[in-house]
Amino acid sequence: PKTRIEVAVKDALVDQVVEAIITAAKTGKVGDGKIFITNLERVLRIRTGEADDQAL
Repeated sequence: PKTRIEVAVKDALVDQVVEAIITAAKTGKVGDGKIFITNLERVLRIRTGEADDQAL
């Protein structure tokens, strides 16, 4: 089975989060996984109406 984890972070934290994931997940064996990094066009917090960085 495969697992998918999605994490949304501010641009300034991307490298730090990637390193943390690699440190925690890397075994050196086939199946360690992949990390895909994409930009979010917009983020909205429904409850408060906050948008973009304030919503993260």
